[in-house]
Amino acid sequence: MSAVFANSTLSHLVRAETFAGTLTNVQNRVPLKLNLVEQLWAAWYSYMNNDILATGLLFFLLHEVMYFGRSLPWFIIDQIPFFRRYKIQPTKIPSAKEQWHCLKSVLLSHFLVEAIPIWTFHPLCEKLGISVQVPFPHWKKIAIQIGLFFLGEDMWHYWMHRLFHYGVFYKYIHKQHHRYAAPFGMAAEYAHPMETMILGFGTVGMPILYVLYTGHLHLFTLCLWISLRLFQAVDSHSGYDFPWSLNKFFPLWAGAEHHDLHHHYFIGNYASSFRWWDYTMDTEAGPEAKLAREERMKSIANRGAKKNL
Repeated sequence: MSAVFANSTLSHLVRAETFAGTLTNVQNRVPLKLNLVEQLWAAWYSYMNNDILATGLLFFLLHEVMYFGRSLPWFIIDQIPFFRRYKIQPTKIPSAKEQWHCLKSVLLSHFLVEAIPIWTFHPLCEKLGISVQVPFPHWKKIAIQIGLFFLGEDMWHYWMHRLFHYGVFYKYIHKQHHRYAAPFGMAAEYAHPMETMILGFGTVGMPILYVLYTGHLHLFTLCLWISLRLFQAVDSHSGYDFPWSLNKFFPLWAGAEHHDLHHHYFIGNYASSFRWWDYTMDTEAGPEAKLAREERMKSIANRGAKKNL
């Protein structure tokens, strides 16, 4: 029986031959005040009656729907000339051939590289104490946890991504991701399998470290976090910077404008979500950042010369 209810027999009592029937039973027979999302969640785990299968299928479908669902609008936008005014590199529109090559590679990666850890994730959840029970934690707790995951993943991504730009790491691993100097949404996960696993640890590893330290984490929080992380990754590769983009309202946010420069110049702007690591470590990309560095170096040299007089 599923562990979605604290009283495990409830899962057996509400289970029906169809998902719709199970959902109706959850709504009518469960003595808990659940919102619609919690009802759907409880019905899913009760209907599947196999938490390993339920979590594996849920995570796989979540990943595919969120990734390609978020990539599709950018694919459509690329076909509409009106939006070229917002394209960061307006002369470089991905061709159908490039999009098709990327799609095949990403699908291959999803089914052969990422599917294995996704389908075997639930036993790890049980060992770590990641809960699937309803009701969900309070939204404030979920928000704080996701905020911490963003901070941790950004730090991990910055240093690992920077490492991938050195010598053999770039030549044999990271170079594949830089096939497209003007990125597009679907190219977010176009990468060598080793890069996918190492950078992907930032997404999955931060929640794991969190639950190891605190002992408290819900799988629904993890689903929200992965969804937001996928949205962020796809958007940062979109190649578009709109007046309403998040970085216009939250200057610390990186976004497409930040990451597009990384692909254009092949160096700098290594962080995923925020700008502070590149600013603090002086690894900002682009001509403006280069000019600012040169001015700082001149200023330091002039001050040193004056001291020696």
